[in-house]
Amino acid sequence: MTELQPNIQLEKKLNRIAWAVTVVVIILVSTMHMMPKFFSGYNFTFLPAVYSSLNALTAIILIAALYFIKKGNMEKHRAAMTLAMVISALFMIGYVVYHLTYDDTKFGGEGAIRYVYFFMLITHIIAAGIIFPFILFTYIRAYTNQFAKHKKMAKWVYWVWLYVAVTGPVLFLMIRPYYPWT
Repeated sequence: MTELQPNIQLEKKLNRIAWAVTVVVIILVSTMHMMPKFFSGYNFTFLPAVYSSLNALTAIILIAALYFIKKGNMEKHRAAMTLAMVISALFMIGYVVYHLTYDDTKFGGEGAIRYVYFFMLITHIIAAGIIFPFILFTYIRAYTNQFAKHKKMAKWVYWVWLYVAVTGPVLFLMIRPYYPWT
């Protein structure tokens, strides 16, 4: 059996694409609350539940992917991680479409729960913004057969991504009662 050779040329090309996607996503997400509401004629009130469910599904798939790699099943691990990437992309599309349609919902909880919510929200936002390009780079390392580099990055990227994927749905459940249509 021949060992897969690292594809450095492909890695460089994919890294440039990953940086471009990262810049576009960060600019879009950080400015969309200031943009005009593009889809105001459509009813997308269902989207927060959908994209939060996609985030929860991502968390479940990430846990399965860890299980698969710990059991030495690289094929299932690869399939799970690819699925997590696709579902995360669908999450991002839903999240952006929703926020280009509706204003932000304000959390109405009081007391200690308010501090819990905002602590979780702030750490979620910071972690999501920081981890986004590293998720792409970690995936690229595996895709280009650089498994030692992939493993080194995945040891910390995985846990931050999992935190973001878990806290997103929790935050949705906490703010859901304050959506104007509920």
